[in-house]
Amino acid sequence: MPGLKGLTIVAALLAGGTSLALIDFVAAPQITARQTSARGNAPTAPTPANQHVGEIGQAGASATVASPVATVQEAQPTQTPYTGPAQSESAENPLGPTTSAIPPCDKPDGLGLSRIVQIDTTGGPRFGLIQHPEGDDFLRDKEVVLTFDDGPRPGSTEAVVKALADECLRATFFEVGQMASWHPEVTKEVIDAGMTVGTHTWSHKDLARIPYETAEQEIEMANSAVSAAAGGKIAPFFRFPYLAQPPPILSYLAERNIAIFSGDIDSRDYTMHKPEPVVDSVMSQLEKRGKGIVLMHDIHPNTAEALPELLRQLKLAGFKVVHMVPKEQLTTIAKYDEMLAHRRSLSSSAQPVSATAPAHDAATHHSIYMYVPPRGRSTHTQGAPMTGTTPGAH
Repeated sequence: MPGLKGLTIVAALLAGGTSLALIDFVAAPQITARQTSARGNAPTAPTPANQHVGEIGQAGASATVASPVATVQEAQPTQTPYTGPAQSESAENPLGPTTSAIPPCDKPDGLGLSRIVQIDTTGGPRFGLIQHPEGDDFLRDKEVVLTFDDGPRPGSTEAVVKALADECLRATFFEVGQMASWHPEVTKEVIDAGMTVGTHTWSHKDLARIPYETAEQEIEMANSAVSAAAGGKIAPFFRFPYLAQPPPILSYLAERNIAIFSGDIDSRDYTMHKPEPVVDSVMSQLEKRGKGIVLMHDIHPNTAEALPELLRQLKLAGFKVVHMVPKEQLTTIAKYDEMLAHRRSLSSSAQPVSATAPAHDAATHHSIYMYVPPRGRSTHTQGAPMTGTTPGAH
């Protein structure tokens, strides 16, 4: 892989349960990821495509992304049954640079993960080629990354996690801070299942339509809230609501070393009421594109119901699932941690009485999906395709 300069890669390719090769390529000195806590710091200089992406071993072998020394090691996969997410050496730091490989799947027909890619978020790399054609593309043909927005929501999020676990799969969840504050137990369940959790602002506001300072607060309050709900360790991964990406906020995220994720396959599940159209939407787009980051929403029951069949069809069509993990976990900012604690002390009554109460459903629908665009600006709900300038109900 001659284009991957300045990055140590540990690759493990699993071939039908046979031997596993762990390869650590010689590269230039590694760039150490850092987290900044103030926007006054200068953005990190951008790096060429794919320098932010490494691979982690799988099938039960441990892989450490650290040494620049070239090594090749052959290891037989273990026969330990799949009992849940792999754990790192430190239970308090599950997203550190040393990550356990994927254990064998004990589900006879489980799809299982193909690869784990480790994302170095230094400088705020951008993913999702529809909005970021200049960004990083780590997917091979017939590979998908599964992502879910807007949760957590009791019932539907848990059903999504179960469907993934039943196939020995993992996905990335971009959580809304307010939702995580209301349902921290669901966020914890997502983390405990081995999923990667990123953020999706505090209250799902369109950051292109609010002042810079308010947008910064939306980002950082979500970082603090989701991190608190998850027990302190989440990924520096971010997805813009409505996929609306104002340049000043892109720069801010680059300063904070937070990666930006758009998508390649928009399920448009928020426009559907039954599971079958969700499956058809994703599969038809994958047939045309051949691979991609799939964008769905775990707050919708129709998506939760669709997921088992979608995973079955992915397997039948020969697609493989890739999981993303960060090189370093997110660092929150103390000022916003304190703001979150103060807000909790003042508004404990803001949490819905029941996750299934009509008031909660109405509030969720209104705050997230009742989006009225500026005149002349189309949205996904009006049938527009996902582009770099077209925000949708995400």
